[in-house]
Amino acid sequence: MQLIDISMSLTNETPAWPGDETFHYKLSASMEETGSVNVGQFKASNHTGTHVDAPFHYDSDGLKLGDIPMERFTGDALVVNVEGIETIMAEDLTSFDFSGVKKVLFRSMSWSDRSIFPSSYTVIGEDVGNFLKEQGIDLIGVDTPSVDPETSKNLTGHHSLYKNDILILEGIQLDHVAPGIYELFAFPLKMEEADGCPVRAMLRQK
Repeated sequence: MQLIDISMSLTNETPAWPGDETFHYKLSASMEETGSVNVGQFKASNHTGTHVDAPFHYDSDGLKLGDIPMERFTGDALVVNVEGIETIMAEDLTSFDFSGVKKVLFRSMSWSDRSIFPSSYTVIGEDVGNFLKEQGIDLIGVDTPSVDPETSKNLTGHHSLYKNDILILEGIQLDHVAPGIYELFAFPLKMEEADGCPVRAMLRQK
C-alpha cells in the first residue's frame, strides 16, 4: 500500500497561530540519566500544523473530539485545484464532479513557506457549506492554517461548514499531490474533551 503523506512536520520551528502555544519538544530524560531509555515530552496548541477542528472549537455547545465518529475522518476524497482564488465561493466549484466522494481537499498553494505563518491565504466563502452539503460532502481539507482569515472574529467559513455538518481539516500539504480522487486517512488522537487535534494525514491513490 503506497501512501502519500500530506501532513506538516512538527518541529520546534513549526509556526503557530499568532499568539497561540508553539510546538516544543524536548528530551526530559536521557539514557545516560535513566540507564535504559530516552524520554521526551512536548507541548503545543491543539491547532498546530496539520489538524482537525472539533465543532467545540467555534461553538461552546458543539461536539468535542471524542463525540465525533472516526468514520468521519476517512473516506474517498477529491483533490481540487483552486490556485489563484482568494475566497472560494460556490460558483468556483460548480465545474467539479463530486460523485462518489464525501471529502474534498482544496489545493490553493497559498501557503508556500511553511516555516512562517502566512500574512494572507485562501479562505472559504459563506455559501460553500450549503453547496458542498448538496454534493454529499461531510469533510473539507485546506492547505492553509484556517478556512477563515487570521483576523476574522465571526468565522464565516467555519460556520458555513458547521451549519451543514461538514468537518474541517486544516494545514494539509498538497503541493506534491495531483488533482483527482484518493482515499483519505486523517485520524486524531483519542482526546475526548478536545476542541481539535494534530493529525497524521495520508492519501492513498485510488
